[in-house]
Amino acid sequence: MTYQEFEETITSLYTYGTLDFGVVGYSNLGRPIYYAHYGDYVGNQIIIEGSIHAREYVSGLLVAEQARYLAETQPAIRGGIYFVPNVNPDGVKLVLDGLTDECPKLQEITIAINNGSTDFSQWKANGLGVDLNVNFDALWGGGSQNVFCVSSGNFVGYYPNSEREVRAMINFTELVRPSLTISYHTKGEVIYYGFEVLSPDRLERDRIIGEQLAAVTGYELIRTVASTGGYSDWVSQHLQVPAYTIEVGNPSLPHPIGVDALPEIFQQNKDVPLTALEATYDL
Repeated sequence: MTYQEFEETITSLYTYGTLDFGVVGYSNLGRPIYYAHYGDYVGNQIIIEGSIHAREYVSGLLVAEQARYLAETQPAIRGGIYFVPNVNPDGVKLVLDGLTDECPKLQEITIAINNGSTDFSQWKANGLGVDLNVNFDALWGGGSQNVFCVSSGNFVGYYPNSEREVRAMINFTELVRPSLTISYHTKGEVIYYGFEVLSPDRLERDRIIGEQLAAVTGYELIRTVASTGGYSDWVSQHLQVPAYTIEVGNPSLPHPIGVDALPEIFQQNKDVPLTALEATYDL
């Protein structure tokens, strides 16, 4: 798959009259971060995002497919769902296309960050070597796998919320004020919940909804440990609403998980959006 094909999978959602299509913001290198909205704007809203880690682009294809599924089946719902398939367009393009249209100096820097290799298939970061999912201001820099120098993955950035993509997601989320969020990653077929700053009452609230998501996916529900600076962490800490990180893909599959795995992943997760949205009305 090329990045053009990947992006066209997302932008084709624009053709569905039951979906509103727009832009969350732009990446550091100026690429749009798209969203699609299904449902009403009155009532509870949730946000589902994918591809915040570049090599995990199949998660973005899943989010786009979830939106397409709702657009084609057209169920009546209370509230609405925002789908953000590709939070990290620069990184995903690097994984799918390699170095193409970046300026020569940036190409040199990017290859150096990648230990001299032009194989970017394992790249997680954005186009500037910052891991977006450890850059959010939520116990920033306190994760067990964090690194503090530019890298293909796990570099926390120079300060919290330093990256344009992160600030775009923060601004968008604060505007939407969701009742719940879901972040899709690969791999493992598990659901993480419960950022460490949450009170016992909020942990129990999040566990109950998490059990519903586990039931429809068949995934195991696990309490988050030693993970900080992620989008789900930021939502939990700053908005104090349920936020889940769902790792899709059989753990035996190598990174990056390709499109061949998408049909099975979609079947496991096709009911997640409506299950999550409906659960927010029981909070």
